[in-house]
Amino acid sequence: MSRMDNKFVSIGFRGIVNRDRVVSVLSADAAPVKRTVNTARDVNQLIDATAGRKAKCAIVLDNGYIVLCGLNTDTIRMRLNLNDVLEDKDE
Repeated sequence: MSRMDNKFVSIGFRGIVNRDRVVSVLSADAAPVKRTVNTARDVNQLIDATAGRKAKCAIVLDNGYIVLCGLNTDTIRMRLNLNDVLEDKDE
């Protein structure tokens, strides 16, 4: 199997996620994302993969689960091979 055929991607601290299930990669610092994370926590759809570190990224999966990650969004984007996605010019 070649490296490009790999279905899973490391999200740091021994965590992996299925790249085919990723819908969105968001900064965990934004207020709307924080509210969404709290809602997901309340309905048991939150996976904390930060290993006790500050959450920098929230990964939204196609089944409604949200995975919190201690790596920044640019790192996750590169690992998911989303380099062709347009950058947000407001940052």
